[in-house]
Amino acid sequence: MTYLIPALILGVCGILAGVLLTVASKVFYVEVDERVEKISESLPQANCGACGFAGCADYADAIVNKGAAANLCRPGGADAAVKIAEILGTSAGEIVPMTAVVHCSGNCDATRTQFIFDGVQSCKAVKRFYSGNGACKYGCIGLGDCSAVCEYNAIKIEKGVAKVNSSLCKACGQCAAVCPNHLISIRPLANKVDVLCSSADNGKVTKTNCKNGCIGCKMCEKKCPNGAVTVKDFHAVIDYDKCTSCGECAAVCPVKAIH
Repeated sequence: MTYLIPALILGVCGILAGVLLTVASKVFYVEVDERVEKISESLPQANCGACGFAGCADYADAIVNKGAAANLCRPGGADAAVKIAEILGTSAGEIVPMTAVVHCSGNCDATRTQFIFDGVQSCKAVKRFYSGNGACKYGCIGLGDCSAVCEYNAIKIEKGVAKVNSSLCKACGQCAAVCPNHLISIRPLANKVDVLCSSADNGKVTKTNCKNGCIGCKMCEKKCPNGAVTVKDFHAVIDYDKCTSCGECAAVCPVKAIH
């Protein structure tokens, strides 16, 4: 009896709990559109937020219940958009392939470090000390925070600067989010011209700190036939909506900061 009564009490409690859970599941049941689950399964489950939603499941729900476009998933690209469109019975819409770009070319041959950092080897950690250990405080720190978060192995550190392999990049934006110097942007893959410098110093200071840096001479701005290049904060900026990738700006750049 010493063991029987507690066992019976436990058993009764278990049965009551099961009954209550069953009743609750029926009372509070919310019907879920099966299309949400199908769409979620069609997505790459990167949960990168590039679509503007919290994750793949949230995006799938937004497509079905909030009218979100079917072509917002960058990692999924055209394949995901087509699958979603088939589930919804609609058109996939235009898919514009995108890629990440690192706006810095300050490699080991062009610039120098100011001190050896002995702490945690990450760009974010180094940035806390005197805004980084490089002569140029705007350049790539080169410890690979961007490479570490890339699920597609699309970013490598070469000679101290992050480089993107556009053929592997899914434009998820994870790399851009972790870069402490905000050097990475996402642009249409079809555009082929980039300013690989982000320095906000004047030309003289930039040239002292990095041989590959933009000196803000405005020759590219004057030469561009489409008004796509402007000089802001002492360095050139390209408006990809206007750029036709003619290459005129790159041809006249005296320091070859435009590629």
